[in-house]
Amino acid sequence: MSLKKYKIALATQNKDKIKEIEKILDEGFEIIKLKKFPKIVENGKTLEENAIKKAKTINKLTKMLTLADDSGLEVKALGGRPGVYSARFAGKRCNYSDNNKKLLKLLSNVPCKKRKAKFRTVVAIIFPSGKLKTVEGVVSGYIATQPKGSSGFGYDPVFYYPKLKKTFAQLTTAQKNRISHRAIAFKKAKKILR
Repeated sequence: MSLKKYKIALATQNKDKIKEIEKILDEGFEIIKLKKFPKIVENGKTLEENAIKKAKTINKLTKMLTLADDSGLEVKALGGRPGVYSARFAGKRCNYSDNNKKLLKLLSNVPCKKRKAKFRTVVAIIFPSGKLKTVEGVVSGYIATQPKGSSGFGYDPVFYYPKLKKTFAQLTTAQKNRISHRAIAFKKAKKILR
């Protein structure tokens, strides 16, 4: 069976995420974008709960194969915060820059060696039959002392990846899509779909 037959409803409106996921999944999948997207309150206590809630909501509407992800940055020195609150760390109407500024301010007196962090993504897959599967992607790094790079989005300018000696925002799209938490999780999802 050809992968080109897979039509997927993606449970997100985040344009940056959609662009990244389309590149990770590649030409084998057709992502269907909803014209009217329901308001989904992400009030889960874990990334997994939020991903499942989003997937179930969109699957119920479309009756299609549905993928949803929830991602978070977990900083060891902050007890795992911002975690599930990563997107709204600096407040309800904050943007990427606001979140990065708050994070750097909280870590201003923390030495480099103690700035360990993890990016985590959980992908929920719901098949038209209602069967549910989840997969996870994790990548470890450090929080830089200042933003660097102009690629990517979210916390990418402050997430330093030691193996490449660069922040995620300093990587090319192709480099990031080989090693990121989202890439790891969606590649695992792709294997399940195959």
